[in-house]
Amino acid sequence: MTRIDRTFAALAKANRKAFVAYIMAHDPDRATSLAIMKGLPAAGVDVIELGMPFTDPMADGPTVQAAGVRALAAGGSLSATLHLVAEFRRDDDTTPIVLMGYYNPIYARAGGVEKFLADAAAVGIDGLIVVDLPPEEDAELCQPARAAGLNFIRLATPTTDDRRLPAVVSNTSGFVYYVSVAGTTGGKAADPAAVAPEVARIRAAAGLPVVVGFGISTPETAQAIAGVADGCVVGSAIVKLIGEGRQVPEVLDFVGSLAGAAHRA
Repeated sequence: MTRIDRTFAALAKANRKAFVAYIMAHDPDRATSLAIMKGLPAAGVDVIELGMPFTDPMADGPTVQAAGVRALAAGGSLSATLHLVAEFRRDDDTTPIVLMGYYNPIYARAGGVEKFLADAAAVGIDGLIVVDLPPEEDAELCQPARAAGLNFIRLATPTTDDRRLPAVVSNTSGFVYYVSVAGTTGGKAADPAAVAPEVARIRAAAGLPVVVGFGISTPETAQAIAGVADGCVVGSAIVKLIGEGRQVPEVLDFVGSLAGAAHRA
């Protein structure tokens, strides 16, 4: 079992929902992002999603796009992201870490997929969310990642119908990430009434926990969405505070309010 598998098994045993937090590696700089990352578990985060800085993040809204720009300007890269994880793992060997982003930085990195997966496993990465690789390209990264012991987490969306869903979940592991609203990150608020039947449908098809992201920016929404899913993800609302230059304790206090709400679901 991966750390992700163990975490969701423990949460299920405790009848507790998961809270997943997204931050961009190296945003606004290495030291600050590392300090925030190290503080996330104590703030109640069950799984950390760590963004890989990239120039063309097509699934992300303006807030996360700006975080990528800041991270790249601060020297962020895929290799730098792996170094950040290695530093985090010196003090925390328990909290699952999922890299989220796009295939280009992986494909273009020296040594290609094989070296990336070896390096990712060595520093303690547990899973990947690569939003621009469809199931038809599973041989490119998904299957090698699973062979290397990493979970490959697929996104399902409001447009993933019953014909498409089996392909989406076929090689997915760890959990399924359900995108609650059509569009990019940081958009309109998620609707629990619309999300609930979709979560049930995806869970039945995948046999995995379903975690809901996009459109969650307040403790109230986090609790409502976690109440109809196996957990929730918040990214843009956290990244927005970082972009405003808020101090690390303030960012972590906000994360704690979200995590507490999700855990109360």
